Amino acid sequence: MTEYAIRITRLNYSYPDGTRALQEIDLDVRTGERVAIVGPSGAGKSTLLLHLNGVLTGSSPIKIANLNLERSNLQQIRSKVGLLFQDPNDQLFCPTVFEDIAFGPLNLGVPAEEIPARVNKALRECGLEQSIGSRSSHHLSLGERRRVSLAAVLAMEPAILGMDEPTSNLDPRNRKRLIELVSRLEVTLIVATHDLGFVLDVCSRTVVMDRGKIWADGDAQTILSDTRLMEEHGLEVPLPLKAETRP
Repeated sequence: MTEYAIRITRLNYSYPDGTRALQEIDLDVRTGERVAIVGPSGAGKSTLLLHLNGVLTGSSPIKIANLNLERSNLQQIRSKVGLLFQDPNDQLFCPTVFEDIAFGPLNLGVPAEEIPARVNKALRECGLEQSIGSRSSHHLSLGERRRVSLAAVLAMEPAILGMDEPTSNLDPRNRKRLIELVSRLEVTLIVATHDLGFVLDVCSRTVVMDRGKIWADGDAQTILSDTRLMEEHGLEVPLPLKAETRP
């Protein structure tokens, strides 16, 4: 029997101003799977991610790790699902890096005496020195803030990790570091991104979204090498796959 981390059936969502963001979304993600959601800006990718732990609530049932996404299960679900936002400044707001990373576990009820070990483990996983814990997140480089944001999520020890444009505005060195880090994580991964090279490096499956709908879902290389599909949805075949098709 297949074990699913995420099950979404006919999900619809409209913003308060009436903008229809998601239309009849069906998406199952197996435990341990690595799935990329790609598509043009405004496709609904970020909106879909925000449904995974109840930040937004649409019109149909969602199951996360066999739990119905409803108010009575929210705390348990949020202990299983970590979300990495596109802008680190939306995630980091405490006076120090240590406090930023400790915030999530403390709110999940992790005993205070276990927090330092959680924080230091997350820092190590993200390739950050323990000494950075005393610094302000807002005095760090973008690449460092991105890694601190990820450490803040990993400290909650999620089984499912959602990432929204994780490589946005990163220089090549920090992008490479992030790819190496994410590749090592033993989680169910769902990534919304425009970085199709990142998808090839990290994800085995790709979902194409546009205008709030899913238009294609399958093997990452097969989907991303489909020139017609890519062009129809404002995307381009990534360079490594273009090179493979040259005579």
